[in-house]
Amino acid sequence: MSSDHALALRSDRYAPAGRVCRLRRDAEATIRCESNLTFMRSLPDASMSLIVTSPPYNIGKSYEKRTALDTYVEDQADCIAEAVRLLTPKGSICWQVGNHVDSGEVFPLDIILYPLFKNHGLQLRNRIVWTFGHGLHCQKRFSGRHETILWFTKSEEHTFNLDAVRIPVKYPNKKHFKGPQKGKLSSNPLGKNPSDVWDIPNVKSNHVEKTEHPCQFPVGLVERLVLALTNQGDSVLDPYLGVGSAAIAALKNGRHAYGCDLEQHYIDIAWERIHELRANKLRTRPMDKPVYDPRGR
Repeated sequence: MSSDHALALRSDRYAPAGRVCRLRRDAEATIRCESNLTFMRSLPDASMSLIVTSPPYNIGKSYEKRTALDTYVEDQADCIAEAVRLLTPKGSICWQVGNHVDSGEVFPLDIILYPLFKNHGLQLRNRIVWTFGHGLHCQKRFSGRHETILWFTKSEEHTFNLDAVRIPVKYPNKKHFKGPQKGKLSSNPLGKNPSDVWDIPNVKSNHVEKTEHPCQFPVGLVERLVLALTNQGDSVLDPYLGVGSAAIAALKNGRHAYGCDLEQHYIDIAWERIHELRANKLRTRPMDKPVYDPRGR
């Protein structure tokens, strides 16, 4: 183990209120309370197979300082430049964003940030739409119920494991009724491509994964990206880690997790979740669980 890695896995003197302090360490996790640029600059070139994150939207949440939009974009440009440096030749960057809102006007961040990735020669593979049923109820515009994930790669030669994330087909026993394939199954027995529109509940008060973070990533959202875009043993980085959902998705599936956040309290919660995962006590919503099952409750 490198001295740098050992430092990251040391015992931490901080502990969330009301919780027993445990060693903040895991052989496959490197997580620190640091700025993303400081943390990322400590990592070697081409060391990450997947960089997946959801940066603040510059709307004044408790964990961010609202700035001019131009300043926000400049900060994002610096972080994206480091992400590109860290990405392996066959790796992927997934930037999940919503909207910046100012005086009632909506500024879609995926459109604003897209040129920053193209400036580095990255190729957009999908603009994934994440839809969810709950959120802020607007009074003077339609309520926002979707955000987007921009998936970029460096080249055509990128990792994509479709079979790992296939979902059940609607008619599993449907067969070809004519032609040379007549009588044979007309769909892949492993399931179908989940497409670029994902209906996954966001983490609200009654969600099984809910912590104190106000804008928490659902583990299942990141898990699909981890399984599709990396292989066992690969490294996954979240430079805006929050309470560690990306790390959980990586560790749960045999990947190495890297991440950082400016809030020590959120880092503490992330470590607690990692320890619960290792003890088989962490509750997460299954990746492909239907939003509504008419056969159940």
